[in-house]
Amino acid sequence: MRPPTMSGHFLLAPIPESSSDYLLPKDIKLAVLGAGRVGKSAMIVRFLTKRFIGDYEPNTGKLYSRLVCVEGDQLSLQIQDTPGGIQVQDSLSLAVDSLSKCVQWAEGFLLVYSITDYDSYLSIRPLYQHIRKVHPDSKAPVIIVGNKGDLLHARQVQTRDGIQLANELGSLFLEISTSENYEDVCDVFQHLCKEVSKLHSLGGERRRASIIPRPRSPNMQDLKRRFKQALSSKAKAPSTLG
Repeated sequence: MRPPTMSGHFLLAPIPESSSDYLLPKDIKLAVLGAGRVGKSAMIVRFLTKRFIGDYEPNTGKLYSRLVCVEGDQLSLQIQDTPGGIQVQDSLSLAVDSLSKCVQWAEGFLLVYSITDYDSYLSIRPLYQHIRKVHPDSKAPVIIVGNKGDLLHARQVQTRDGIQLANELGSLFLEISTSENYEDVCDVFQHLCKEVSKLHSLGGERRRASIIPRPRSPNMQDLKRRFKQALSSKAKAPSTLG
């Protein structure tokens, strides 16, 4: 399934200094997970800057922040890049704890594999299961991305494999080339932003519905009328003094 194209309604801008006159945008927190060398950092940088950088030093978990506008809504977007070496199967408790903290923090997820690396494809299901374990009652949106779609000569994962996995997990799937198609990269992030924003709206409606209505403030005219009635009644009552 392919997310709807929204590139024409999307703007990027630095997050402005706080101001009393500035309406703070909604916070959107995304995490990009996957094995090493699948292009996670390249995807994020491509989305934020439109530039493609092919080679990256192994990252330690960089956090990117931008103010974005999606279809008229201002969003304060944070994207957590994650080290490719961390896997759910790791025996190192520190590594798994780091992954769990990232999953706990985020509200929407991109699970990325490379079509040229079958092992990276096999890592997607455990990552998805870990997300649902950390968020057992959450409907946090997850998009599965098959990256490096331009390297057809080195393909190890067929498109049908990605579609089948996404259907089994109940997720959206898209196969893209970060190096060749900025619009597809942009659409993936935009769609995830919209899905998280929808969850915020639903959560806000539930919170408003659960709030006990405040008692109405007393009407001053009504108070004056009642006070006059009380005085009038007191004046008409017979005196008990002899």
